[in-house]
Amino acid sequence: MIRRVLPHGMGRGLLTRRPGTRRGGFSLGKYSQASTGLSVGGICQQFSLPENIQLSLFSASFLRNINEYLAVVDAPPLDLRFNPSGYLLLASEKDAAAMESNVKVQRQEGAKVSLMSPDQLRNKFPWINTEGVALASYGMEDEGWFDPWCLLQGLRRKVQSLGVLFCQGEVTRFVSSSQRMLTTDDKAVVLKRIHEVHVKMDRSLEYQPVECAIVINAAGAWSAQIAALAGVGEGPPGTLQGTKLPVEPRKRYVYVWHCPQGPGLETPLVADTSGAYFRREGLGSNYLGGRSPTEQEEPDPANLEVDHDFFQDKVWPHLALRVPAFETLKVQSAWAGYYDYNTFDQNGVVGPHPLVVNMYFATGFSGHGLQQAPGIGRAVAEMVLKGRFQTIDLSPFLFTRFYLGEKIQENNII
Repeated sequence: MIRRVLPHGMGRGLLTRRPGTRRGGFSLGKYSQASTGLSVGGICQQFSLPENIQLSLFSASFLRNINEYLAVVDAPPLDLRFNPSGYLLLASEKDAAAMESNVKVQRQEGAKVSLMSPDQLRNKFPWINTEGVALASYGMEDEGWFDPWCLLQGLRRKVQSLGVLFCQGEVTRFVSSSQRMLTTDDKAVVLKRIHEVHVKMDRSLEYQPVECAIVINAAGAWSAQIAALAGVGEGPPGTLQGTKLPVEPRKRYVYVWHCPQGPGLETPLVADTSGAYFRREGLGSNYLGGRSPTEQEEPDPANLEVDHDFFQDKVWPHLALRVPAFETLKVQSAWAGYYDYNTFDQNGVVGPHPLVVNMYFATGFSGHGLQQAPGIGRAVAEMVLKGRFQTIDLSPFLFTRFYLGEKIQENNII
């Protein structure tokens, strides 16, 4: 019997908890503030790591053929409302060489990405100010954004048709057995196997014991707390036993504004040299966007309050410089949520834990989880059923890299 606990919000953008839930758990069944609904919904292949490019290429194929994968008898087809306007990444002089190198890797992996000079940029997008831009990369195929809520509901509908039962509760404890082993260099390690999960049911003081053969920790921003409940990181510092899962909540803001004179319908998602980004939202001259804070600007993740001064001081000046029409924009609304931020190297953690042998990870995507979700789901399934990655080798994303100190740095995190 395989039980999947604490599903990841699939958040490219923002993973949140339902108000009233404690941080150790994640609410199943109520998605009004889950990461999927709050996501910007983007998909692109303009990464620096081949694995991330491959994951997003597979996701593009999955989304393009969504009704072949998620069709349910007598149910209407899914319409993801995909907007194929692409991503436009801008680079300054100091980052231009890195962008060229990244695009070379992207093309080698099969992504359709073009490089554009400032003159080419102005010719194609007359609304843009190219001051400070030395080079741009533009996704010509399989990039843009889609309706995350539709994907979530389509996945729910499909798995329910296959007999999956959804329940709502909070994991409070793991019951496991232990076995002492010697490594090849005669060092003692303790292997654990989880046999039972205690789940505190919603609106109840009681817990439900759930027997399990496999536990998939996809708890997003709170996956480290779930891992700690299973004993991950309990050993001496500097040992494999003492290596913690380095994932934490990082609060991010998304702002929505109106600008009648703003860029037109074919506007891509633009990622500025400053880190600010924006895209169109619907047909009514509305836009959404934001910017990830620096380490010094990181907001307190204790609540989901929006800092409107952050937009005024840290986002809007960059937007207005890049798109002069945005000088007169009017903010309409905003929201906040959480990245499941991997503090080690901002990449996903996928596959089994080396010592808690039946806990598998699917977490830590630091902002690109939604677009990688189909590929990650396939990878975890391969590992569970076959014992190895088969289609995309995600060995660099294994937990053991934290103990070994082997970072796989992704340079294109928006």
